[in-house]
Amino acid sequence: MHTHSHDHSHAHGHGHGHSHGHGHSHAPAGVPRKRLLQALLISLIIMSAQITGGIISGSLALLSDALHTATDAVALLISYFALRLGDSKSTTSFTFGLKRAEIMAAVLNSGVLIGLSLWLMYEAVMRFIHPEPIEPGIMAGVALIGLIANIFMAMLLQKGSKDSLNMRSAYLHVLSDAVVSICVIGGGIVIMVWKSATWVDPLLTMLISVWLIRASWGIVWHASKILMMAAPESPTVEEIGAAIGDMDGVCNVHHAHLWALNEQNVHFEAHVEVRDCRLSETTPLLNRIESTLHEHFGISHVTIQFESGRCSEDCGLIVERDAE
Repeated sequence: MHTHSHDHSHAHGHGHGHSHGHGHSHAPAGVPRKRLLQALLISLIIMSAQITGGIISGSLALLSDALHTATDAVALLISYFALRLGDSKSTTSFTFGLKRAEIMAAVLNSGVLIGLSLWLMYEAVMRFIHPEPIEPGIMAGVALIGLIANIFMAMLLQKGSKDSLNMRSAYLHVLSDAVVSICVIGGGIVIMVWKSATWVDPLLTMLISVWLIRASWGIVWHASKILMMAAPESPTVEEIGAAIGDMDGVCNVHHAHLWALNEQNVHFEAHVEVRDCRLSETTPLLNRIESTLHEHFGISHVTIQFESGRCSEDCGLIVERDAE
């Protein structure tokens, strides 16, 4: 924790304090990277098998699965480099480092998945209009191999997806591939039993695409809110302001800002008006604010500016009470 003070005799000036902390516990940095590279290698192998099987069988669903696996490989590669960039130290040009590289990677990965799904929907419509013969045995067999591989990759990435939007987008790519493989296997079995049911192939492609768009949009929306510096859903600015306002010596809290740098780092800053006193006397209050926000709200970075008699009517007041 770092605290800063200025050599003013009273708090008429600006008293500043900020602290750094981490409210989450994570696996070592190299673990997600290693899992991403392992999943990438598996993706490349499976993609080759799916392309070959799709061409031989004539299955659009299997070829779409192969194309989706190709985007998986790209997504995993982007996620890997985003993790590396996220560990970069801050500089005078990038004072927060490159921690939002993971958020941008999540938007890119999910955006590609949405675009791919729209293209597959178009191809499915064309296949409805102009049906083509399909080899259901090859279609289902190759999809089964893909399913086994995707389940293994999903297991590799599942743990890291809980704490990182970037890892979550990569996990979604792999998980959606597993769902696609299940649908392709089911479609292959139906066509084996019912020879004329070639319409099942484009129908499955349409359903899969709708599901992918829905899942991907959730990640895009969440990541976009972080990039636009929206406040997290919990805790709220009002809740934090109320907690600070209840502390002895606080007259009001105003000019408050709450935002997430990424999913692991939430920042809060505010002006806190106190009674007229020496600036050094605000140190215990600063320590109490930092401790409360870190322990009860998971705030990793706190910046407080103490003031006395400077709050105007349009100061963006969050909480106020009578000064003692």
